[in-house]
Amino acid sequence: MDVDATATDVSMEAPQAELLLPWVEKYRPASLDQLVAHEDIIRMIERMMAKKTLPHMLLHGPPGTGKTSTIMALAKTMYKERYKSMTLEMNASDARGIDVVREQIKTFVSVKQLFGSVDGQPKLVILDEADNMTSTAQFALRRMIEQYASNCRFILICNYSSKIIPALQSRCTKLRFAPLSQEQILGRLEYVAKCEKIQLTNEGAKAIVQVAGGDMRKVLNVFQTTSMGHAGRVDAGAVYTSTGVPAPEEIDHFLKTLLNGSVSFAASLTSLKGLLSAKGYALDDFLLLMHKQIIALDLPVRQRLQLTVALADIDWRLKQGCSDSIQLGAIVGIFHEARALGGA
Repeated sequence: MDVDATATDVSMEAPQAELLLPWVEKYRPASLDQLVAHEDIIRMIERMMAKKTLPHMLLHGPPGTGKTSTIMALAKTMYKERYKSMTLEMNASDARGIDVVREQIKTFVSVKQLFGSVDGQPKLVILDEADNMTSTAQFALRRMIEQYASNCRFILICNYSSKIIPALQSRCTKLRFAPLSQEQILGRLEYVAKCEKIQLTNEGAKAIVQVAGGDMRKVLNVFQTTSMGHAGRVDAGAVYTSTGVPAPEEIDHFLKTLLNGSVSFAASLTSLKGLLSAKGYALDDFLLLMHKQIIALDLPVRQRLQLTVALADIDWRLKQGCSDSIQLGAIVGIFHEARALGGA
């Protein structure tokens, strides 16, 4: 057996594994002071942790706003090397029934640690996407929260707090995580680009923010995907090409065509079909960006209102599975109606 060769192979595995690690995990904050947003919430959690008065918590807000990262950082700060033995992490969307509450969670919270607690801190049960749990499972969880409050804290993470039963909400401290600001996201992008030695242009960074819609998880995924296809340099064109999302310039050009009174219905429809076909854009992506551009356009209030309501109707029909071709015609039609309304 070649011991030296084996040792060399093992030593090469760590860098290779880190290279293949998704950036969402690679750059997940390891401590509370590494978080880039929600300073008020972080300070409050730090005070409760220092006083050992950590309550059950319900963290809610849009995806990618740092809910899970905050709790992971809290657990690692509290437990350090015993992090894995003192926490139970579960995704409630995968295991949402009452059996999970009765078996896995109950087993974890009822078993005492062999070496006792860590500095008097309780265990943590982290339930991600808790709004996907059934009502029956939530009621069972309520009883368990009461029974094991002396040695365990439950952290519920969800997008919509309205889907959590009132009995659970009343037993938790509710913390809302607002979307990250553009400045906070751009700062994190700059840090990742520096660590990965990638040239990220200002336009490229803004394009990533626009495509991700304030979701930090999506920001990092888009950045990683784009950088893999455009090694060394990421600009706005690379971002839109990699994600298959229309560039704002394309949307703006097409809106001007639709609002131009000299362009016929047939010509407008042919132009839109050609753009979607040539670039392979999804109509619902195109529709969403079109709505954002309309809000920013200098249009009469009645025109903007009519277009916004009509686009919402078209979006609903697309979600119901209606024909894309028919809805393309509807898009062109509503702009021709709006032109008539505005006296174009």
